[in-house]
Amino acid sequence: MKKLSLSNSIACRVLIKIIAIVLFSSSLKAAALDIGQQAPDFTLKSTQGKNLNLAEQRGQIIVINFWASWCGPCRKEMPILQSFHSKYNNLGVSVWGVNVEQENQAGQDFLADLDLSFPIFFDSSNKISANYQVEAMPTTVIVDRDGKVRYVYRGYKDGYEKKYAKAIKKLIRE
Repeated sequence: MKKLSLSNSIACRVLIKIIAIVLFSSSLKAAALDIGQQAPDFTLKSTQGKNLNLAEQRGQIIVINFWASWCGPCRKEMPILQSFHSKYNNLGVSVWGVNVEQENQAGQDFLADLDLSFPIFFDSSNKISANYQVEAMPTTVIVDRDGKVRYVYRGYKDGYEKKYAKAIKKLIRE
C-alpha cells in the first residue's frame, strides 16, 4: 500500500473536519440565524482564563469571529481583527475569536505566532458554531448593543475589513 505524503495527510484531515462541521451545522438548521434576531447566548472560558457570557455584554458591540487553524483566510484576517480590537475597544466594541476545532492544540499553535489581545475561545464541542450556523471559515458575526445579530459575513476576502469597519462605525453611532 502506498504511503500518504504529509501534505496529503493534512489535506485529508482538513477535508474530514470541514465535512464534520458542515454535517453538524446542517443537522441543526431549525434555528436559523437571522439578521435582527437575538444572538444565541453562550459562555466560554477565554485563553486568558476569564469566563465570558455573551448576554452579559449588553451595551457592548461584539464582533464574533469563528476560525480554524487550517484556514488560510483566518490567518490573514487575525491581524485585522486585532487592529479593530485596538482601535474600537475604548468605544465599546469587543472582538471575540472562537476556534471551532475539536482538538485545541492546532489552534493554540496557530495563536503562538500571533500577538492578539482580544479574547479567544475554543468551541471544541461545536455547539456554539452550530447555533451560529457556521458553514464557512471564517465566519464573522457582529452583535449590536442590544444583543441582536446585525451583520454576518461568511468567508473572508481582501476588502472585507472595509465592510467590517463600516458596520462597526454604524453601530457605534446608533
